[in-house]
Amino acid sequence: PNPLGKILLQKKLENGLELEKRTVALGVIGIIYEARHNVTFDVFALSAKSGNACVLIGGSDAAASNKAIVEVIWKVLKKHDMPTDIVQLLPPERTATQALLNAVDYVDIIIPRGSQGLINFVRENAKVPVIETGAGIVHTYYDEFADKKAGADIRVSVCNALDCLLIHKKRIEDLPYLTQGLAEKSVVIYADKDAFDVLKSSYPESLLHLATADSFGTEFLSLKMSIKTVNNIEVALQHIRKYSSRHSEAIISDNDENIEIFLISIDAAVVYANTSTAFTDGAQFGLGAEIGISTQKLRARGPMALEELCSYKWVV
Repeated sequence: PNPLGKILLQKKLENGLELEKRTVALGVIGIIYEARHNVTFDVFALSAKSGNACVLIGGSDAAASNKAIVEVIWKVLKKHDMPTDIVQLLPPERTATQALLNAVDYVDIIIPRGSQGLINFVRENAKVPVIETGAGIVHTYYDEFADKKAGADIRVSVCNALDCLLIHKKRIEDLPYLTQGLAEKSVVIYADKDAFDVLKSSYPESLLHLATADSFGTEFLSLKMSIKTVNNIEVALQHIRKYSSRHSEAIISDNDENIEIFLISIDAAVVYANTSTAFTDGAQFGLGAEIGISTQKLRARGPMALEELCSYKWVV
């Protein structure tokens, strides 16, 4: 449904004032993104449906595709007597990026979508307000009371799936079972010593490595994962607090108390119990397309779809 003009709150004060809180468009949204050209369609569709204009800067490796897609959008807009200015594509050049980041009074908000390096660059250089759609350094804690089948079903693949498995020391002998399907997909594992010693007799030698300090707090963006053995849930929580990007975190457990402790204690946009963090996605959440996954606390958090591209104003 169209998110504009929705009345979020309505009340009458004792002094006779009648208050309404109504949704309104953000205005002009600047999007800087890497690689995937489907983002061009997604951002335009979400922006147009929520009453916003968008200024796009895609990556150089998809420049031709992005240009062709925007030309198709312009053609359709003209066919329906709509202004083509509501979507603009800037060249994938540093000067264009700097201009967009400094377009105060012209652009209302900037949303970077891509690597941690891109997000850091935008945050550090933008004069326009930024909504961070952050990197997904994602953990799953396999608790002392975990169900083996639920643990084995956790995915290692897309950018919001598993980077680091935290496993309770009492369940470390489950590792060969948990990882049995990963070798078929050539998943590289960086395991701490305890986990390495358990896996070395069952996991391919070429795919198994001893973990180093760099193995933790890393978004691998490939078929790789790290494993850390922990003594209890508190140690798992401490590890996640240290390395989390506040994207998505999960616990596998049949202990209701531990689940509740985990869900309350972890500071992330999305927290899970007994399922995969790979579900952090606008389509999976029933929101349609997404403009990104916000990892910050102010304003939007988690998958950003139509409603997150609106602000509000008070009508009195």
